[in-house]
Amino acid sequence: MKTGVVGYGVAAEFMHLPFIVCNPDFQLQTILQRHSDSAKEKYPQVQIVRTMEEMLADEDLELIVITTPNDSHFEYARMALEAGRHVVVDKPFTITSVEAKKLIVLATKKNRVLSVYQNRRYVSDFLTIRKLLNEKKLGEIVEFEAHYDRFRPELRPNAWREENEPGSGILYDLGAHLIDQAFCLFGLPEFVTADIRIQRDHARTTDYFELWLDYGFTKIILKSGMLVREPGPRYAIHGKLGSFIKSGEDPQEALLRKGILPTSPDWGRESEDIYGLLHTEIDGKILKGKYPSLPGNYGGYYRDLYRTIRFGETLKVKPEHGFNAVRLIELATESSAKNCRLACSGLIDIDYP
Repeated sequence: MKTGVVGYGVAAEFMHLPFIVCNPDFQLQTILQRHSDSAKEKYPQVQIVRTMEEMLADEDLELIVITTPNDSHFEYARMALEAGRHVVVDKPFTITSVEAKKLIVLATKKNRVLSVYQNRRYVSDFLTIRKLLNEKKLGEIVEFEAHYDRFRPELRPNAWREENEPGSGILYDLGAHLIDQAFCLFGLPEFVTADIRIQRDHARTTDYFELWLDYGFTKIILKSGMLVREPGPRYAIHGKLGSFIKSGEDPQEALLRKGILPTSPDWGRESEDIYGLLHTEIDGKILKGKYPSLPGNYGGYYRDLYRTIRFGETLKVKPEHGFNAVRLIELATESSAKNCRLACSGLIDIDYP
């Protein structure tokens, strides 16, 4: 599948391109890099273009992958769909739910596959937790808490994510991951209560959030901050039968930043020392010990996407999923501003895998 990638920043270099070039079902043909030829150094066989019009002039391209800053997602996706191409948009899908809805309508009209790159569905901890919950080893879930914390007290110079612009800040950046994971595991919530802040000196956009998603009996807490020098567990899940506590980080991003390609049979496999702790009761017996982690692989996203485009299999990451994440971000922003709990209105009731 001849593929063009729009943008050559961190998302393209580490999150998309390694899994495209290592998958024989894809052929990387074009990269849109506006002001440099550095992509050519790493991918000498690839054509470098400067504009979207130039990229879309190549009628052989079937798939366009958009990895640019958030405020350009809508326009680039619109152009690619209008040109009759299948489209992948890096998360978050768009800045507003109105934009997201327009792209969904356009993709349907053009009969093209439109998907959002929610690669955090393909990480070790999420896959392991989904298996654990499916096995019902914790019983009915009372509380699920997920963190995506960092320690970065200084602002990154010239980083668009740190500017006071639409779509910037960690709620769009990291929140989009946590929200999507919660929806995959528990479906859509009834209410949201949010606390969104700027904590660092001189910061210009959101660098902390805490979201409470209310599912009736079950409460979901999603948190992220940039001033967490000593992180606690990434996940803490408590049910009527037991608890699961998970620390550590899926190894894929660290490997990719070292230049290691996803070709090893052990790719995405966590070290045993960060396996989660399961403490529960099964058939009257108390069990407490390490629960083995499943290996992650971002490449599963492109494997699934290929099967959808080529063979008509059900799309795993639907554009409606991207819409729901953006809509929840809008509701959370309003909740924080008004200091109140809001009903989760406007979400699209659609199945999650």
